[in-house]
Order: sequence, then C-alpha cells, then structure tokens
Amino acid sequence: MVSGFYENAKLGLPTGNGLMIAVNAKNGIPEAILLDEGLLTDVRTALAGAVVARHMAPAAVQAIGILGTGTQARLQLTYLREVAKCRKVVVWGRSQNSLDEYKKYFAGSDWSIETTTENARVAEVCNLIVTTTPSRSPILAAEHVRPGTHITAVGADAPGKQELDPELFKRANYVVADSIEQCVEHGEISTAVTQGTLPKETILELGNVIKHKIERAEDDISVADLTGLAVQDIQVAKAVIMSATK
Repeated sequence: MVSGFYENAKLGLPTGNGLMIAVNAKNGIPEAILLDEGLLTDVRTALAGAVVARHMAPAAVQAIGILGTGTQARLQLTYLREVAKCRKVVVWGRSQNSLDEYKKYFAGSDWSIETTTENARVAEVCNLIVTTTPSRSPILAAEHVRPGTHITAVGADAPGKQELDPELFKRANYVVADSIEQCVEHGEISTAVTQGTLPKETILELGNVIKHKIERAEDDISVADLTGLAVQDIQVAKAVIMSATK
C-alpha cells in the first residue's frame, strides 16, 4: 500500500507513505508486515532508474539532470552513482529553498551540483535527465532537448500526471515502458498515445531492452517511462525478509 498526499508538506509531513504485507503464496498466511513508510517503494523505483541508465544512457554522460527536489529526486541521483561515472549535476526545482535543501543533502559528496529554477537549463547542459515530479503539465519542452539525450520519466504514475511535452515523442528514436499496458493507461506516454504523437506499436518494453539491448547512435534521443511494477515490490520485500530471517 502506497499513498501520496501532496499537501502534507504544509504540515511538516512526508508526501509519500506506505507499508508492505507479505503473504505466503501456498497457504495465504501473512509472513511479514513491513512498516517501511514507503521507503522500499522509493528504493525500488530509484533502482529501476539506475537499471534504465545502465542500458539506455549515452556512452558519454556529460551531465546528469534532475527535475525535482524531493525524495525520489535524491534517490535517483544516489543510485545513478553505481552506473554513471559523471559527477556533474544540474537540478531544477520550483523554489530556491527546496534547491538549497537538495544541495545540502549531498554536502560532502563528490557530486558537483548546480541548481536552477529555469527548467530549460537542465536540457541545455545535460544528456541524461530524470524527471521526478507530480506535475500535471509538461516541465520539459521538446525543443529544449538536445540530440543524444536520454530521459527517464518517473513522476507520472497516475492519470492526469505529465512531465514531458508530448511532441518530444516525435523526436525520440526509442521509447521504452516498464509495462506497455500500464504506461499507456496512466504513465508518461499515455498523453502522447492519446494525442497520436506516439504510435503504441513503436513502444518497447524494458525487459526486452535489457535482454536484447539497443544500439543507440550518438544523436539518438531515448525516453523511458517508469510507472512501477508489482514484481519490483515482491522482489524488494523478499530481499528484506530473507535478510531479516537469515
């Protein structure tokens, strides 16, 4: 169970929360209740972003762009450390205060972080971009994205959410979904499919990309849409339970 209450920030509470209940598949008996407050969901989402970067990012990442300053924005960058050598980062946020808090979070690390309230700046400098906001209107314009850029869209996980300009999909050489059916229904690509800027039959599924790989040219643009899969929750819950019961 995962919840998102975006007014919680005004109350000094986290916007996301949740827990996991693991049930024995053979007899239905509950094995564990993981009161993780949404942490495991956040971690598996960030790990999925790292997996995407490993298989889809440009060979030479010049700078990493993060759109958003919340928990997922921090975790995505944290786990990208394992797959990207680049340490130059440009982070966009709606307020300077949230940007200052983001930069403070990584104080003492080897990340070189530039902050900006101009979202076009991220696309101008970065060729690996991760979007992590609950936005309901595009925050990354198609015309700002440089050739050779990869974008991982994480924020749109429910109907009505949208971070990318639908016109961007006309320029993309590869569009990948963690689940085509799920993403077409309520992911980042749903608007583009509905508007006709992205033919459904051209979408690749992430599992197939991992298995068969893609050969991206230097100027190719790629987009990955992550809505989160139940199998990820199962695996992260299994990992925790197995570790705790050793």
